[in-house]
Amino acid sequence: MKTESMVFAVAGTLFGLIVGWIIGTQQVLVRVVPGGAPAAQMTQTAAPPTTRPALDESQAAPLRNIAERDPKDVQSRVRLGDMYFDAGRYQEATKWYEEALALTPKDVNVSTDLAICYYYTDQADRAITQMSVSLSLDPKHTKTWLNLGVVKAFGKQDLTGATAAWDEVIKLAPGSEEAQSARRALDNLKAAHPDGAMPPVGSAPVAVGASPSGMLKK
Repeated sequence: MKTESMVFAVAGTLFGLIVGWIIGTQQVLVRVVPGGAPAAQMTQTAAPPTTRPALDESQAAPLRNIAERDPKDVQSRVRLGDMYFDAGRYQEATKWYEEALALTPKDVNVSTDLAICYYYTDQADRAITQMSVSLSLDPKHTKTWLNLGVVKAFGKQDLTGATAAWDEVIKLAPGSEEAQSARRALDNLKAAHPDGAMPPVGSAPVAVGASPSGMLKK
């Protein structure tokens, strides 16, 4: 899908910068989320990006009609989930991905996209749980591992867990684009913490804003 390629390219560029900025210049910060520009103090939710394309109703409306007429149609629901995701409307994307996944519970891509939606709607724990489902379906799904690292680092301040997840990406697919992103994240992490010290989990939340660019859809 075209959007996927765009997200991948943007994510590859921003991912290392974001992690480096967050960890390198804000070591006292512990509550961080993936994305672009720094934002205001954060409590729970990643701020939605401001540059997402608007939903194309001329495409969405027919798909909704198909989905309403056929409660078992998977593709219309997946496509609607993708469209709402691409428009940054994660609550609505969640609905369609959940419906799709109910019909095709072994679709690891839908599972991981749903997990990302959970994360972007301030449900980091639920995102991690859903990613665990994805990895139970496909233990070698590198996009899930990469995104799991993002959620661990940015949503839970678990940099040790994030490191393990990103190491797994490199182990599974050393020549992949996901591995390149994981290496950049790890390099920035090591540069920011040469003594291996990590911010304590549970420290007071301080924030940066978010965009979906830090995470990779299927």
